[in-house]
Amino acid sequence: MHDDDLIARAKAWLAEDPDPETRGELAGLIDAGDTAELSARFSGTLQFGTAGLRGELGAGPQRMNRSVVIRAAAGLAAYLKKNGDSGGLVVIGYDARHKSADFARDTAAVMTGAGLRAAVLPRPLPTPVLAFAIRHLGAVAGVEVTASHNPPRDNGYKVYLGDGSQIVPPADAEIAAEIDAIASLHDVPRPDGGWEILDDAVLDAYLARTDAVLSAGSPRTARTVYTAMHGVGRDVLLAAFARAGFPEPVLVAEQADPDPDFPTVAFPNPEEPGAMDLAFARARATGPDLVIANDPDADRCAVAVRDGGDWRMLRGDEVGALLAAHLVRRGARGTFAESIVSSSLLGRIAEAAGLPYEETLTGFKWIARVEGLRYGYEEALGYCVDPEGVRDKDGITAALLITELASELKEEGRTLLDLLDDLAVEHGLHATDQLSVRVEDLSLIADAMRRLREQPPTGLAGLPVTRAEDLTRGTDRLPPTDGLRYTLDGARVVVRPSGTEPKLKCYLEVVVPVADHAGLAAARARADELLAAIKRDLSAATGI
Repeated sequence: MHDDDLIARAKAWLAEDPDPETRGELAGLIDAGDTAELSARFSGTLQFGTAGLRGELGAGPQRMNRSVVIRAAAGLAAYLKKNGDSGGLVVIGYDARHKSADFARDTAAVMTGAGLRAAVLPRPLPTPVLAFAIRHLGAVAGVEVTASHNPPRDNGYKVYLGDGSQIVPPADAEIAAEIDAIASLHDVPRPDGGWEILDDAVLDAYLARTDAVLSAGSPRTARTVYTAMHGVGRDVLLAAFARAGFPEPVLVAEQADPDPDFPTVAFPNPEEPGAMDLAFARARATGPDLVIANDPDADRCAVAVRDGGDWRMLRGDEVGALLAAHLVRRGARGTFAESIVSSSLLGRIAEAAGLPYEETLTGFKWIARVEGLRYGYEEALGYCVDPEGVRDKDGITAALLITELASELKEEGRTLLDLLDDLAVEHGLHATDQLSVRVEDLSLIADAMRRLREQPPTGLAGLPVTRAEDLTRGTDRLPPTDGLRYTLDGARVVVRPSGTEPKLKCYLEVVVPVADHAGLAAARARADELLAAIKRDLSAATGI
């Protein structure tokens, strides 16, 4: 874009911007003639997709700000009206990040101005409460303002339709088209009132529903350390645990209060190195049975256990298998489902129990839509254990269920690790890992995907690739997606760009047969060796 055009576009945006903070920021860039920064913000628009919107806060169409959110809300309102939902209810939730409350209020104003009814949750609450509220209140759509576990400078905008599930194609493209059709913010009516601020009745109904995930009369003895990771999960999780009759969790005090700056962690994601250090320190001091962590909007649940002399995080795939085994043991019926990047162990567990099993594309927007779903999970710490209540991942109910399982095992003198050993002996040791590369330049990810398509590996870690699939073509069971899947003799690799972060993600799984418990140590050593070699070879193949 020519400099004069760039400045003209920035000034036009400035004239419409309703936020004094981003107006001041943008005016400063214009006055300074900072064309490099202006180009970064005005070279396109933040794209609305199946994750809604997510990006860095700041002025301009390539950032998250009130102008972008008002356009998104107006596009969603136009889509709903075009699809026959004029006058319907849109329920809006938000987390405790910078600008979240402002974005929620703007959304309510736009919906009201468009002739829809809007209701806003009473304060920052977990995303699962919003997902629950949509169906509980009979809404035609829902919006959650959150960037989940992204860095502090980010925020996001997640859209659900009336079935309580996140949007999938073609709804995302149709909403995006309505957003693009908005010529000026001055064309978007935004009254100063007229929407409802909900009271705690919705939260109380959600908490009443959490009781349903537990078995009547089950042991409730496991003691936990809990961290909210500076997010909004603490009060809701404590209330759910109190209702259930579990011992009150010991809090990681430094991370207990909502704080949009996330001062104790580099990334507020339990999977990131160092994020669980304070929780482990608390566990060493208090000796609980397990450590529970939510991400900042509490839709994910991390679990850590004592392993030998210290504490370690269980992988999402390990927790996914444990919850599945627990539900099978309780006689659960219905379909078990997971994303294609999650461990194939779930399929083995479902098959042994005579239960239907489905694989979906990555993301709960797909998992939640599986017909007859009883349980769904994905390796990124997301678990849906009550699909009739919340058709999305829910870190609160998952925490309850894993603590119930730990309690039952404790009564038997056993641990979660003992159950994982049993599953390995029964179904083979399924070991998973991830090669994840964060980039500043997104073209590096496109280059890596192109390199793999042009020169697909014929073997990894000495294992021959028996099948290579380009998932952009889709399969007989999956719609197209930007990804590659390699099936090897005793292993599987999926490579895909992240949908929410500037990362290339490679998901690795090896399966090593185990004859008995005595063979577990050797099987784990072999699995570690294979995973390390696959990582090395895959890194070379991607060139990243």
